[in-house]
Amino acid sequence: MAKNIILSAKTADDIDTRVERILQDLGNPEPPLALETVRELLRLDFGYYSINNPGLLQETAHKIWLAGKQILLRPTILIEAVRKFDLKALYILDQKRILLDQDEPVLKHRWNEGHEIIHSVLPWHEGAMLGDDANTLIPSCHAQLEHEANYGAGKLLFLRDRFTKEALDLEQTISSINGLADRFGNTRTSTFWRCVETWGARVPVIGLITGHPHFDMRKDDFDETNPCRHFIQSPAFEQQFSGVDERNVFDQIVGYCSSNRGGPLGADEVILIDDNGNSHLFSFETFSFHHNILTLGIYLEPYKKVITSVL
Repeated sequence: MAKNIILSAKTADDIDTRVERILQDLGNPEPPLALETVRELLRLDFGYYSINNPGLLQETAHKIWLAGKQILLRPTILIEAVRKFDLKALYILDQKRILLDQDEPVLKHRWNEGHEIIHSVLPWHEGAMLGDDANTLIPSCHAQLEHEANYGAGKLLFLRDRFTKEALDLEQTISSINGLADRFGNTRTSTFWRCVETWGARVPVIGLITGHPHFDMRKDDFDETNPCRHFIQSPAFEQQFSGVDERNVFDQIVGYCSSNRGGPLGADEVILIDDNGNSHLFSFETFSFHHNILTLGIYLEPYKKVITSVL
């Protein structure tokens, strides 16, 4: 199960302070954040590479780290590592240069670039050239350095407190997430992730990213034992519902979802059990963006079973 990991308060505050300084130095810009201005401020070089065009990758590196593990122990041609480990983004420390895989979908470039920018500003990430593959570039990555970079990317791309204030003023729905994605210039999925974390700071909120829940729409590689691509816990949810099983939640989603290919798939009230064995009611809604199905669960109240007597 791909549950997200909550950073320690000290580490989160340190990263947040560094992002705040960047935004202040930029004059607290309006959304969407122009990443070229961030690169200019930090004096970062930028480029693209492609394994289909070796001429774009002529740099060499003495070592590359991936998800906290050193994967190259001697000088080598960079493109060899890119091919072998299917790297999607790179930060080359001694050149202060960010490189993105131009063959990745354009919608992913913005997140990948923000991730590498954070690598560049965290001093404890220094000492190695960092490579990132499809796994380390998702916000649920468990490797410490990569999770820190993803946390910082979320704070940077969503302008920190600016997003928090605007999100808290909106109704907690997928429709609001769509509007925030357009306003801040980020993907629906990354905006969904930030909304779960923001709305769920004090009240339990969860988000699921899955394939299509309906039996008739499932792909051949669907795994019943691991049905969720990502299971996003808000801080308050993790504190109270850490033992919730993704399969139980997914099965309840299956119960109300239609077989529509895109758009709203359904909504319902769902009962979840907390770590003390008590039942609680959540409001769930599920929406299909074709490549990803997003389900948002918002806490309502303790569940009270109604018992009717027969006279």
